[in-house]
Amino acid sequence: MEGNELNVVTGSLGYTGKYITRRLLSLGTKVVTLTGHPNRQNPFGDSVTVRKLDFDNPVQLRKDMHGVKTLYNTYWVRFCRKRVTFDKAVANTKILITAAEEAGVSRVVH
Repeated sequence: MEGNELNVVTGSLGYTGKYITRRLLSLGTKVVTLTGHPNRQNPFGDSVTVRKLDFDNPVQLRKDMHGVKTLYNTYWVRFCRKRVTFDKAVANTKILITAAEEAGVSRVVH
């Protein structure tokens, strides 16, 4: 892994994503997080760029992943609630993976 490598981690401000992000930063790589909670406190400060994870805007997702080597995806649904269902989570993951593919991301870790 090269120090100037750019990686995207979904959910760096959450539980699993923060550990992946810490590891990537310790290796000297650059990290952008895509999160459904962009206003949450960012424990990484200026070390991690925070962008909104918006499945309704695949064009922006593709732009957010331009130049990214690896997408680390921690997005999942633990249980159904209101409009959040397992089927919706699968559809959203397909949107995310397609955007990554179209942006030229060479590796996805899910």
